[in-house]
Amino acid sequence: MSVSCDMLVFGGTGDLALHKLIPALYHLHLERRLHPQMRIVALARQALSRDAYLQLAERHCRAQLPRSEFQHESWLEFSERLDYFAMDASQRGDFVRLAHHLGHAEGRLRIYYLATAPGLFAPIAANLEAAGLANEQARVVLEKPIGHDLASALAINAAIGQVFAESRIYRIDHYLGKETVQNLMALRFANALFEPIWRAGHIDHVQITVGETLGVENRGGYYDQAGAMRDMVQNHLLQLLCLVAMEAPVRFDAESVRNEKVKVLEALKPITGLDVQDKTVRGQYIAGQVGGHDVPAYYFERHVDNDSDTETFVAVQAEIDNWRWSGVPFYLRTGKRMAKKTSEIIIEFKPVPHMLFGNSQANRLVIRLQPDECISLQLMAKAPGKGMQLEPVELDLNLAHVFRQKRRWDAYERLLLDVIEGDSTLFMRHDEVEAAWRWVDPILKGWQGYYRKPRPYPAGSNGPEQARQLLERHGRYWA
Repeated sequence: MSVSCDMLVFGGTGDLALHKLIPALYHLHLERRLHPQMRIVALARQALSRDAYLQLAERHCRAQLPRSEFQHESWLEFSERLDYFAMDASQRGDFVRLAHHLGHAEGRLRIYYLATAPGLFAPIAANLEAAGLANEQARVVLEKPIGHDLASALAINAAIGQVFAESRIYRIDHYLGKETVQNLMALRFANALFEPIWRAGHIDHVQITVGETLGVENRGGYYDQAGAMRDMVQNHLLQLLCLVAMEAPVRFDAESVRNEKVKVLEALKPITGLDVQDKTVRGQYIAGQVGGHDVPAYYFERHVDNDSDTETFVAVQAEIDNWRWSGVPFYLRTGKRMAKKTSEIIIEFKPVPHMLFGNSQANRLVIRLQPDECISLQLMAKAPGKGMQLEPVELDLNLAHVFRQKRRWDAYERLLLDVIEGDSTLFMRHDEVEAAWRWVDPILKGWQGYYRKPRPYPAGSNGPEQARQLLERHGRYWA
């Protein structure tokens, strides 16, 4: 059971709070992971009573969870922890009211979860300090994106750092809380089988894909200012790349793990100027069909400019300039309104040096995060019958089946519990965020100068034709 604390969620009426955070905390409550005295306070500008907010939270929680996982009696018990406080996060006086509402609690841990626009991070931190709410027992959780570019990320990190010590800042990326992502570290560093071949001499290339069938939904205003590069590549995909490419840390603790991830980001070869035309593809979906339903073009989505040149698809050929990975391309791809929803990492090994049995496919390791969490190793085997006719077969490790007696934790459940327990291993350090922006910024600038107009692709497809060509010109193919 975790320590007693107050968790205050800024942006408490937003999608993240209602769709992810509250259901995750409810699950932790069900499993008796929360201290009996823990309080959860949702903060937002809406003038809601506590009862009205509880009804809102229950409605969304019921919608997010399977019916078998929602228990009315347990919800009533959980709701006793839950409170609502109406306030404007930009108004310093409201923080004085908040301090009075919370009351004096000497030595009590307080966690501030900033599920807001990044422009509010610095004002919230300053206002917390001014109201005496940011003492040595306080921690702050920052949702991505951390800024809009390197300059704004540096400014946010500096402003937050003036109020909270680095050890009390938790920059969250929910992908790092996924079970399969953590199993990637176990696969690499707990099994002697892969270490000798996890390097340029044996791996041809790596693919990291995060595809979504959804459009921008209710996030059109935010997304049109961000785009796929800032929304997905700068954080989620680069974090996955780090876990694939990092060296073994000296020990499994926060600083050791994050030190190795920073080294990977610093070793990424810059993509600048005209190189963006050769090594990146940016696209934007047009009208098409997804799941048998007609969907409009991106520029007809709500809160999106009709002449928007924001990218909804990105493919990048990245390279890591170090001894382990020199010469191995990492192909990163993400997009909205794709043919299927998938998140997967594919390690494509080099073919055998001598084709003894004629043509055979190279071995491939697939680490799938969604829709199902599994690890699959593709090998060549002889098909039944006369002759040495080879066919690819798969050795599957379906984690849900292997651990069928245990419920699969949601990423936010694990990460929220880590914050409460003070474990920052799965969170980003300030230099990680800044190193990622140092690599992304020149690409964004190159697009402005040489690649302003995104390539169109029909909704329900696999992205622009140029993304296929990015691999095929080197004799490779997207899996």
